[in-house]
Amino acid sequence: MKILVLNASPKGKNSATVHTALYLQALHPEHEFTFLPVGQRIKAYEKDFSPVRAALEQAELVLFCYPVYTFIAPYQLHRLIELIKADGVDLTGKFASQITTSKHFYDVTAHRYVEENCCDLGMKVIRGLSADMEDLLTEQGQKDARNFFDQLMFSCEHGPFVVLPVKAPARQKSVYQPVLPQVDKDCSGDVVIVTNCAENDENLANMIADFRAALPCESRVVNLRQFPFDGGCLGCFGCAVTGKCVYKDGFDDFLRNTIQTADGFVYAFTIADHYTQSSFKCFDDRQFCNGHRTVTHGTPIAYLVSGDYQYEPNLRMILEGRAEVGGNYLCGVATDEGDTAREIRQLAENLAFAMDKKLTRPANFYGVGGMKIFRDLIYVMQGLMKADHKFYKQQGIYDFPQKQKKQILQMKLVGTLLAVPSIQKQAKGKMTEAIVGPYRKVIEQVQGGKK
Repeated sequence: MKILVLNASPKGKNSATVHTALYLQALHPEHEFTFLPVGQRIKAYEKDFSPVRAALEQAELVLFCYPVYTFIAPYQLHRLIELIKADGVDLTGKFASQITTSKHFYDVTAHRYVEENCCDLGMKVIRGLSADMEDLLTEQGQKDARNFFDQLMFSCEHGPFVVLPVKAPARQKSVYQPVLPQVDKDCSGDVVIVTNCAENDENLANMIADFRAALPCESRVVNLRQFPFDGGCLGCFGCAVTGKCVYKDGFDDFLRNTIQTADGFVYAFTIADHYTQSSFKCFDDRQFCNGHRTVTHGTPIAYLVSGDYQYEPNLRMILEGRAEVGGNYLCGVATDEGDTAREIRQLAENLAFAMDKKLTRPANFYGVGGMKIFRDLIYVMQGLMKADHKFYKQQGIYDFPQKQKKQILQMKLVGTLLAVPSIQKQAKGKMTEAIVGPYRKVIEQVQGGKK
């Protein structure tokens, strides 16, 4: 079989991810592997896409290889997908799968993003391999890679193929017109609206205008299409110690002084390719100059989204997950699918209220699970990621279970006592009462006028 490996890592041949594909190539000389370093050559392919087109046309199976960056794939792969769709190369009926490496931080959303776009192209999509960064160095990881390839070849012949949620039905989309009156700016606070609104994106531009009119505090707009990005994140860890990006385009200063100084964030975009135009992904990835630190923790955020948002479950998971991991209070998402003016007005009011009351909510699984992955990663890599390590210690993020010595001893004592039949009999039916005892005291304190 002719297998095209699209190496979307900006590290090229030094990518850990692509070595899994090289391992499989070494094991299977009966297949014809072709490697294309699209992650390193994306700017060249913007000027001349013909090498990619030729390779895609000859391939029977397209294997996307990339590291997971900020919930999805690297900017370079986002841009490649845009180029593939814009070129119109026919990939109908070709097989597609993927290999990623990560610490399993939202690898599920990254895989689903690639699956969705491959399905758009009419490809037969087979579930990919999500490996840990060190898996190929272990016997079990090598076995998993071999099993993946065997299953991949079997599925190419027999199926099954990935089935995605129902697509949005075709509909005549009317242009949203601003209707909300200008309210008094009587609330304090600085709100930054980060967007990639294009000149011809009338719907999104009008949604932003109405939101600013309905917001009872001052706001400013930052358009990412106007920022002179030198390129996407290189994954070079050059910023790990100093916090300064190796690019000289000034993004790190722009991020910290123009955006992160705000009291509230609004992200406004039009859905494209199951996320949005690639300039937003470049912005996402380049924020790695902050490391893994939740430097905007506590700042409320809101979204203005133009497009069929209700038919994008993976995108909804990404937006919620980002808020949860970052410790940001998610005020909501206003779209142009229904009563847009009402949604925008409510969102503006919710954001102002959250800023005024400094609202927080406990993290759900998206936030707790994500931060525990980072917690373990930074603890192991503290020698390199010194700023992250210092931040995690100061914020109490190192909440390892083994440090809860008092609770561990209490549970051991209770377990030992309950192993005695006579005590077990006495405790029958009283365990739940003992558990809720401390909670009742909290209620009694409130009833007694104490907080």
